[in-house]
Amino acid sequence: MNPVGKALWYIESHFAQDVTLEEIASVAGISRFHMSRAFGAVMGCSVIRYVRARRLTEAARALANGAPDILEVALEAGYGSHEAFTRAFREQFGITPEAVRAQRSLQNLNLVEPSKMDASLKLDIKPPRLEHRGTLLIAGLGERITSESGASIPALWQRFGPYIGNVPAQLSPIAYGVVLNTDEAGNMDYICGVEVADFSAVPKEFARVRVPERRYAVFEHREHISTIRSTWAQIWNEWLPKSAHTVADAPFFEQYGTQFDPRTGNGGLELWVPIEA
Repeated sequence: MNPVGKALWYIESHFAQDVTLEEIASVAGISRFHMSRAFGAVMGCSVIRYVRARRLTEAARALANGAPDILEVALEAGYGSHEAFTRAFREQFGITPEAVRAQRSLQNLNLVEPSKMDASLKLDIKPPRLEHRGTLLIAGLGERITSESGASIPALWQRFGPYIGNVPAQLSPIAYGVVLNTDEAGNMDYICGVEVADFSAVPKEFARVRVPERRYAVFEHREHISTIRSTWAQIWNEWLPKSAHTVADAPFFEQYGTQFDPRTGNGGLELWVPIEA
């Protein structure tokens, strides 16, 4: 069973308890960083958000069945107070616990049932080449991305497109999508940018990141850009666990060469995954 499959099994067996990302990663036999990236790539949300959604779904089911004590339901779902439970419940479903109990129905609630991995994510990938890469200075537009706002990345690229070729001290036409500062909730900083010789003349509204020198496993993605999640899922959930390599807790990036056509999304790109030497 692959890491995300192990994580799903463990979550479904233990979500009523106080499970943590570290605990889930340990059961899957990988690091917290690897678990966070693999789960997000395959499931489209963070581990912690999935656990919370499963707890709240079961809480909603108990309320619809007429649970007499909302505080007891809240405590069983891992919330220390009626108020905290109500806030989370309303955020998840757009309705209060009291309303669900009163209507005695789960109709119109976006429940999160036990998940199975999406078979459509299965995509054959070629073995990567291993490459040592020197320090990269990347400047461009950046945003803090959540698992829910990941769809905003194409719009970020659209905003950055006119800058390509016009950034002061730009070294080449190659563009980069850099991911860094990931956290346990599945949030990350995403910067679409280009390599520059230095940051001195970069526009003040630009984000800047120094990607340190290190070793990478470099994967090719030759399908349409819309299927990139499939390749990431295979890397994190299939290739890495079977390889002899350990992913490093460091920035990773997409590299868009001159063959990539941003108008059509065709042409392919490379995915650079940092690994321990």
